[in-house]
Amino acid sequence: MAAEAQTPIRTPTPSRLSMRLGLRGWVYAGRYPAERYLYILHRLCGLGLILYLPLHVWVTGRRLQGPDAWQQTMAILSRPVFVAGEILVLAAFVFHAINGFRLLFGHLGCALGRPGHPVYPYPMALHRQRRMVVVLMVLAGALLAAGVWDLLTK
Repeated sequence: MAAEAQTPIRTPTPSRLSMRLGLRGWVYAGRYPAERYLYILHRLCGLGLILYLPLHVWVTGRRLQGPDAWQQTMAILSRPVFVAGEILVLAAFVFHAINGFRLLFGHLGCALGRPGHPVYPYPMALHRQRRMVVVLMVLAGALLAAGVWDLLTK
């Protein structure tokens, strides 16, 4: 009975908890606001762009192999599945760039307002940056629409 009383109670620390969630913890935002989901989408778009980079280098390298190799490559890449992939890459690039500006502004302290007293419920940055988020996401949508229009009307 006395030995049970001396056994320490182990409570999970935040780092242990995040390690236990694994990949789910990397993409699941739980009860967090939309800002967290924008950040997760930012990560996914960044990974997608990194995965696209070797394909882009390979396609660009085909140009060095002569005009025939380039024409063959362009014939393959003009198929609808690659055009859809190109639109996805454009969407990832536009969102990643515009959301990157939002994150940069947040890290620089722009549009965060004056610090307040830490009274629960805590004010979230997104509530203070909501106008900037809406403007930047509308800008991202406009840039994406212009890019898709340009891709499809060539």
